[in-house]
Amino acid sequence: MQNYEEPLFLISVVAKVLSIHPQTLRQYEREGLVEPSRTDGKMRLYSQKDVDRVKTILNLTRELGVNLAGVDVILQLKEKIDDLEAT
Repeated sequence: MQNYEEPLFLISVVAKVLSIHPQTLRQYEREGLVEPSRTDGKMRLYSQKDVDRVKTILNLTRELGVNLAGVDVILQLKEKIDDLEAT
């Protein structure tokens, strides 16, 4: 069950706010970099956490020149570090 207190945004809204094409978000999903939730009608819904993750991906690719495979490795390492810090 979804947490409705967490803001959820349609793909078109996220794309517009971040000034990217919706297809870019779909590509990130295909690559496993972001996993938006879905409605019963299969519409993608992005949480603020998802939007922040996409911002990180964009920063890594645009500002630092990291390819998507590198982004995946960096994000996995960051998650492991966050998990270790939480324990």
